[in-house]
Amino acid sequence: MTDDSHSESNAFPPSLDAGDQENGAFDDSGGTKRRGGKSWGKGGKGGGKDRGKDRTRERPAPKPLDAAALEQMALRYVERFATTRGRLTDYLMRKIRERGWDGGIGAALAEPGELAQRMADLGYVDDRAFAEQRAAAMQRRGLGARRVAGAFRDAGIDEGDAESVAPAIGDRAVESALAFARRKRIGPYGTGDGDRKLQEKQLAAMLRAGHRFDLARKIVAAPPSDSPESMDFD
Repeated sequence: MTDDSHSESNAFPPSLDAGDQENGAFDDSGGTKRRGGKSWGKGGKGGGKDRGKDRTRERPAPKPLDAAALEQMALRYVERFATTRGRLTDYLMRKIRERGWDGGIGAALAEPGELAQRMADLGYVDDRAFAEQRAAAMQRRGLGARRVAGAFRDAGIDEGDAESVAPAIGDRAVESALAFARRKRIGPYGTGDGDRKLQEKQLAAMLRAGHRFDLARKIVAAPPSDSPESMDFD
């Protein structure tokens, strides 16, 4: 199962949309006879005056969704992607807008939010687990708590689930900031000959990466070290 954060909007499998398969083109030709009864036309071998044009079947319009089709779409999505209730809801709403709704006579329009919650109740969607995994992955790349919080908002993580993983994010704050400094050769991983202008740029880079100002300032000002992990940045 993959994370849907980079693929959700433009990498859905064809199986998610029944009727989204395109038929191939074909030629139906006739023409005048030439040597041995072979048919030749203006457009080349097998082409005819009236029948030599390429004809492509029109792409069939996808059928409107009903409750069963929407549920199957949700199941296929959560099978493929690690996602959240918010993202699953947005995806289903978009599919209803694209394809329309046909729930039968007197049937009410489906509530994607309710279906997403049902997927969560069944254990197919777990916002807290998603948040934990996303935070750990981002911090390993050297991104700080503010960037992680932004990713949570984009993924539709609610406040309760975000608060539940906040202590772990705080515990990894120094480790994450040092990972960023290592990548960018900042502070203890630098050469020690940076001027004030360079340090200001480095500080700005760490702030953009989501790190706290006080922590970023300490790391930028730190001298080169063979074991920066042992230095006190708290």
